[in-house]
Amino acid sequence: MEEKHLHIVCLDVPYPVDYGGVFDLFHKIRALHEAGILIHLHCFEYGRGAQSILNEYCIDVQYYARREGHKGFSHKLPYIVCSRSNGRLLENLAADDHPILLEGIHCTYLLNDDRFARRRIVLRLHNVEYQYYRELYHAERSIFKKLYYLHESNLLRRYEKKVAGKVPILAVSEKDSQLYRREFGSERIDTIPVFLPFDEVRSKEGTGCFCLYHGNLSVAENEQAAVWLLKEVFPSLQAPLIISGKQPSARLSRLVSKYPQACLIADPTQEEMQDLISKAQVNILPSFICTGVKLKLLNALFNGRHCVVNKEAVNGTGLESTCHLGASAGEFRQLVAGLYKRPFTAGDAAARRDILSGCYNNRENAEKLIRSIW
Repeated sequence: MEEKHLHIVCLDVPYPVDYGGVFDLFHKIRALHEAGILIHLHCFEYGRGAQSILNEYCIDVQYYARREGHKGFSHKLPYIVCSRSNGRLLENLAADDHPILLEGIHCTYLLNDDRFARRRIVLRLHNVEYQYYRELYHAERSIFKKLYYLHESNLLRRYEKKVAGKVPILAVSEKDSQLYRREFGSERIDTIPVFLPFDEVRSKEGTGCFCLYHGNLSVAENEQAAVWLLKEVFPSLQAPLIISGKQPSARLSRLVSKYPQACLIADPTQEEMQDLISKAQVNILPSFICTGVKLKLLNALFNGRHCVVNKEAVNGTGLESTCHLGASAGEFRQLVAGLYKRPFTAGDAAARRDILSGCYNNRENAEKLIRSIW
């Protein structure tokens, strides 16, 4: 069989798998390797360092510095794109004619280079980025950051419209595919769900003894969700709440300390986080940004018991029936109160398994990705 070589350009170093954005990156690399693809990996490195484990799945790995701060700003290009422009990367990619998989709008700077006009290039769309940055604008409290997010959102909308017609696109959700067709007239777009480390539902039967909210707490939207739970949902509930995630702010730490039924676990290891998810009675995951696919929700569905969310967390994902949906703080309180003593059963796990196994199958999705590229 003819060898299949593939360049993959990653917006970040895809290991360790310690935040939502790298789940799809790392486990896609793993699945493609298992399918026999010879991967040439190119990573933008800005704090995570070189990772030797990547050499187990790729025949070579290159790292490039990101142009952070004022060096990465442009009046014409979004910062997430311009800061990842790199001449050495372009020279390395131009040295052969292997197909290229671009991981995210972030990595599309090369589409402005004529050397790649006839190259087989596929874009993996992680998010509708202009929408995501618009939502960050609404969630952010800092005036400076609000202005940045609004400016970036406006640049991204124009940029995404231009990119949408240049190359084939693979979105992570049908909702994102439909938006690109509707708003940007994209004709060459398909959906392949995110790649995951989970291959089966491992939710424990029985009951746990706390509720859990988890996420990257340095992200404004996640802090906003945690604050909402503390102030609006849990004060009148008997159930204890654990909030856990990366880099919580001093403000959130002070707020948690005012609620005796709540505690904060900052910067847990990957093993500690998985232990919390599996032991919780209720994984409670409201979202105030209706974009992309929530990796933390998929983690909770594969490994946790009951999941309480709002429609923004599941809209367009096909996961609605696997969760308990509430809209208001009152509905969240009612759901938590009803679920806190209700055992999670084998039947609950089986119903969840029927839905998740049909969509989130790494081997089948890798085969679909390979067919899309070749």
